[in-house]
Amino acid sequence: MLIGVPKEIKNHEYRVGITPAGANELIKNGHTVHIQSNAGDAIGFTDKSYESVGAKIVASAEELFKTCDMIIKVKEPQPNECKMLRDGQILFTYLHLAPDPEQTKALINSGAVAIAYETVTDSRGGLPLLAPMSEVAGRLSIQAGAHALEKHKGGRGVLLGGVPGVKPAKVVILGGGVVGLNAARMAIGLNADVTILDRNINVLKSIDNMFNGRITTLYSNQYNLEQEITEADLVIGAVLIAGASAPKLITRNMLKTMKKGSVLVDVAIDQGGCFETSRPTTHQEPTFVVDDVVHYCVANMPGAVALTSTLALTNATLPFAIQIANQGWKQAIHNNVHLKHGLNICNGHVTYEAVAKDLGYKYVNPDSLI
Repeated sequence: MLIGVPKEIKNHEYRVGITPAGANELIKNGHTVHIQSNAGDAIGFTDKSYESVGAKIVASAEELFKTCDMIIKVKEPQPNECKMLRDGQILFTYLHLAPDPEQTKALINSGAVAIAYETVTDSRGGLPLLAPMSEVAGRLSIQAGAHALEKHKGGRGVLLGGVPGVKPAKVVILGGGVVGLNAARMAIGLNADVTILDRNINVLKSIDNMFNGRITTLYSNQYNLEQEITEADLVIGAVLIAGASAPKLITRNMLKTMKKGSVLVDVAIDQGGCFETSRPTTHQEPTFVVDDVVHYCVANMPGAVALTSTLALTNATLPFAIQIANQGWKQAIHNNVHLKHGLNICNGHVTYEAVAKDLGYKYVNPDSLI
């Protein structure tokens, strides 16, 4: 199979779809890999490093999209990239379609086979291709929140860990999944006062045991949520409904109860955000203020640590990419039900139920298209 890796073009996105080591593995499996020139240059993966493992460097994204059977990316295709996709071409990347009707429509019109990293599953019910970036985003959320709390950034002027004689900041984390757990680890490491809310009692028990009571765990209901955010200095939105739009847990009216200069970090922004006042931002302009509350809603948080993120992402995605390349997409998703869960758009149809429901499309069972 001819596999293409274009240079990412989203604002301040320095990750690349595959490392030279990953390209080498695909080539060893008998495939041809084309890399757009300078695709990984920003993080030290030079054209020469790809050529040294047998990949071919091509000048333009247009050439990649025109010739390659499968496109491997990091972020969702931008409008001009969607226009270059063609009927039957495989797209393997993050998509986050539920809050993005324009991208969904463009992918449907393209006729491409779009497999989303974020909905591929594993035998334990996890999301193995989302997990590494969730780990990164969870840890980054505390760094980002700590900076946003600084007075010159618009925050309250609070140090997360406090100092002797001064209380630490109160960090409230909404969701005890991969993002929430990694945020908690970082916040505890900085000696913050941490509370996690979740609706799964077993998750709360696990967190309580893991941190030996250093974290306060609360069942997530409206009353507890409203009480906690009034006391919070930093709130991390870490909720996820796989493939679907995130629930809006904090409304505009609730902001009025929060402290002036407190900070919201919405890690769920790729799925539409879990705060009513959230809107996507970039690393160039990461924050905005609503009702004296600072919002950090960067839609590609892991791009800030692009080298770490690219290495972690390739580790997770490469086995699936090899399966698709070796077997073809139809046989691969027939043989691997977890990969089948990643199929979101196929030959003009919506094949992921949550996306179809959220955007008003007819759901087509992927088995009918194999």
